[in-house]
Amino acid sequence: MNKKLFTAVCGVALAAFVLDSCDTPTGQGAAAGAGAGAIIGGLAGRGPRSAALGAAIGAATGALIGHAIQEDRAREYGPPPPGGYPFARRTDRPGMFLSPYTGRAYDLRGVPPGGLTRDVDTGQLFRRP
Repeated sequence: MNKKLFTAVCGVALAAFVLDSCDTPTGQGAAAGAGAGAIIGGLAGRGPRSAALGAAIGAATGALIGHAIQEDRAREYGPPPPGGYPFARRTDRPGMFLSPYTGRAYDLRGVPPGGLTRDVDTGQLFRRP
């Protein structure tokens, strides 16, 4: 394998692993697709341009698949209310958000942005901003 190609493929794979820290299924799918596409494109085309093209195609495909998975998971909660789920309000403390229904503070550091959380008082769902 050509040294430049190997370096390019390793760089794209490393970037994919760094991006893998994305919290949403869409971001994770894009990162995994970019890494796989870069490796396949680099090996098939034998050049950094092919690796970059493979990464772009893989990222787009992975993002589409990840978005479909994310929407599927949201359907498990039932149909969204008209206008969608409301967003929580930020507080002055990092990771803490106020429920749009009751104003109760929730620690949502483990919830990805846009993720759903259930208000324990009302049972209704809301999104983390």
